[in-house]
Amino acid sequence: MSGTLRATDADGIDSVWVTVDSQLHAQDAGFSQTFNTSYRFIVSPGQAPGTHIPMSLRARDVAAFVTQRDTYVVVVP
Repeated sequence: MSGTLRATDADGIDSVWVTVDSQLHAQDAGFSQTFNTSYRFIVSPGQAPGTHIPMSLRARDVAAFVTQRDTYVVVVP
């Protein structure tokens, strides 16, 4: 599974995190006002089609404000 995360903040983005199931991908954003990063996760084999795997996207700005969006990915045959 792969994708792209984009975060925007006028003050600057400090860091971003993408979590799929229990795997974490973290990236330093270098205080950019707009930050894009790609991620790729290997989903555990043997998952039944239709299984929902939790996914979380978080970003923290330079003032330490954190925003988070939770979703899921669905296993397909």
